[in-house]
Amino acid sequence: MQKQLSRRAVTKLAMMAPLALWLGKPSVASAQDGPLDLEAIFATPGTPVFGPADANLTMVGFLDYNCPFCKQSAPYLKELMATDDKLRVVFKDWPILTEASVYGGQAALAAHENGQYLAAHDALMAIPGRGITEQGMREALEASDVDMVKVDATIAAKGPALLDQLRANTKIADEIGLTGTPSYLVGPFFVGSALDLAGFREVVAAARQELGV
Repeated sequence: MQKQLSRRAVTKLAMMAPLALWLGKPSVASAQDGPLDLEAIFATPGTPVFGPADANLTMVGFLDYNCPFCKQSAPYLKELMATDDKLRVVFKDWPILTEASVYGGQAALAAHENGQYLAAHDALMAIPGRGITEQGMREALEASDVDMVKVDATIAAKGPALLDQLRANTKIADEIGLTGTPSYLVGPFFVGSALDLAGFREVVAAARQELGV
C-alpha cells in the first residue's frame, strides 16, 4: 500500500474533489502540508485487500450493501480489478444506511475470514434496489458460492470482533470527513459518486499521472 499521500489540492477531473478538502483534522495528521500515513489509517486488521504486491496505485472504497450507487458501480469496479494488474483495491465495509447493512458488512467480513470476501461482496452488491432486509441479504448469499455454514460459524465465534471492525471503518470515515457511500480514495483523489468503467479508468490514469507512476 502507498504509505504517503500528498495533501496537494488536485482538480483535474470535474467529477473529483481534491482529497485535500477532506484531510484537515489533527487526528489524521498534524502538519498542514505534511504527508498522510495511509498505512496507519487503512491497514486495520482483517481489511479485505486485493491486488498484486507490486501494485503502483491503491484505491480504497467505502461501501454499503444497501447503497444503490455502490451497486451501480460494483460490476465496473470488478472489471477494473480484473483488467488492471497494477492496482490494489481496499474494501472498507461502511454500513451507514440501514440495520440490515450491518448484517451485510458483518457477513462479508465473516466470508473474508474464510477466503470468500469477493464472492460475498458480489452477491450482496448484485441484489437490486435499496432497503434490502437482512433476510434478503442472507438469501442472496445462500444462492451464491459462499459457504454460509462457515459464515454463520464465524459470526458466532467472532461476531463482536467483526462489528468492531465495522466501527473502526466508521471512525476512519469520520476522521477523513466522508459523508456518504460510495466514497473512493484513488491516489490523491477523492470520488464521491458512482462511476462506470470509463470513469474508473479515467481517475486511475489521472492518479498515476499525478503520482508519477
